[in-house]
Amino acid sequence: MTPDASDRRWLTLAIVGAAFFMTVLDVAIVNVAIPSIQTDLHIKEQTVQWVITAYAITFGGFLLLGGRMADLLGRRLIFLIGLTLFTVASLTCGLANSSGVLITSRAAQGLGAAIISPAALSIVTTTFGEGPERNKALGIWGALGGSGAAAGVLFGGILTKYLGWEWIFWVNVPVGVLVFVLAATLVPESKADLGHRRFDAAGAITVTSGLALLVYAISKAPDVGWGSARTILLLLGSAALLAVFAVIELRSSAPLMPFRIFRLRTLTAANVVGFLLGAVIFANFFVLTLYVQQVLGWSALKTGVTFLATAGTTVIWAGVAQALTTRYGPRPVIVTGMLVLAVALAWYTQIPVDGHYWPDLLPAYVVFALGLAFAFVPVSIAAFLQVESHEAGLASGLLNTSQQIGGAIGVAVAATIFTSHATSLLASGDTPAQAFTSGYQRAFWALLVLALAGAVAAFVLLRGTEAPVKEGETAHAAA
Repeated sequence: MTPDASDRRWLTLAIVGAAFFMTVLDVAIVNVAIPSIQTDLHIKEQTVQWVITAYAITFGGFLLLGGRMADLLGRRLIFLIGLTLFTVASLTCGLANSSGVLITSRAAQGLGAAIISPAALSIVTTTFGEGPERNKALGIWGALGGSGAAAGVLFGGILTKYLGWEWIFWVNVPVGVLVFVLAATLVPESKADLGHRRFDAAGAITVTSGLALLVYAISKAPDVGWGSARTILLLLGSAALLAVFAVIELRSSAPLMPFRIFRLRTLTAANVVGFLLGAVIFANFFVLTLYVQQVLGWSALKTGVTFLATAGTTVIWAGVAQALTTRYGPRPVIVTGMLVLAVALAWYTQIPVDGHYWPDLLPAYVVFALGLAFAFVPVSIAAFLQVESHEAGLASGLLNTSQQIGGAIGVAVAATIFTSHATSLLASGDTPAQAFTSGYQRAFWALLVLALAGAVAAFVLLRGTEAPVKEGETAHAAA
């Protein structure tokens, strides 16, 4: 390959990676700005959470559809459509003067993100052939995704403090415009060679509706109760829609998601681990943000700046993680990463009421970053080890969906645990700080269990993928 062609591949990664980083950033960037948004727009407590939930529902619900559309209609085309929607929605979010406009814009922003993420990842995996170079590219991708949540808290705090909450959305606009121009000019178009262009509309409607309903039910369960009739009916409705989707796919001659793809053991394993990893990552940052603001009384700015320790360290370790994965395969690196995450979470279970950045938080922030890189990067690599190029978008959509659904469940479970425990302690006479801290500790114990489950899943499901990969070779799971 000529130097110019090689340079263009890495430029393509930089372009689509910038857009992907924005979508991950926007999952967490709003959290620290919620109090300011609530005050400025006079939004009720039970309504303001929809600023977060609306994004989560459309993001989680449309990922699979976005990935398959990229395969069928053209990866660059779908990427540009998603980027346009995301950028315009970011602008209207910042201009919103009411809760209705903001929440609707956040839903549109989530839809754009759901189109961008799988399309961008499929562009990367089809641009780089399987082997060491793709692993390096996915290492960079993993660094962007792994550090995005922490960076979201950081940037959210800085922008909210100095420019106002509107700028957490407006900052996406110039970046989105620049990425659009560069992508339209420099990123090559590619489509899957499927021999047809038929679109499985029935499958698309049922899976998207089912996933969106699932995310909504999970997101609202901590507020209305997991055992409430509303939650149960919503979960049953989601299960029914997904069951109909399965029937449609089994009978379709051109299914949106051919179930044979799950015969690829590395892809299946990556989705299982990715689900648990997503639960740990999103819930961890969610609970930590609440602890440092509600118990320690930190400002949005201080909260954001302190998370730099995690965001910056994750980027450093991502290169090491991809090199080790290339040499030893994904299994030992993922297992190590999940165990390191468990160590950091064990530290968090001991957070005190009168905690300080040092020594109560900083060591765990740094350890968590190491585990995050060693888990997120090899999971991304494992997901594509055996995937053919014509199913790259589908595989991307599946992995992103697993992580987002896992994140929604992780946050909901953590919220349920700390809320119920804190409520009982408040009723027994504990101070709010004592009750909240104890509730957060309980939540971290639950996340510790999920991290250990992820280590076990990787160890069992990825057996046969630990063979070293030398330069110029490719890694394949044993049959």
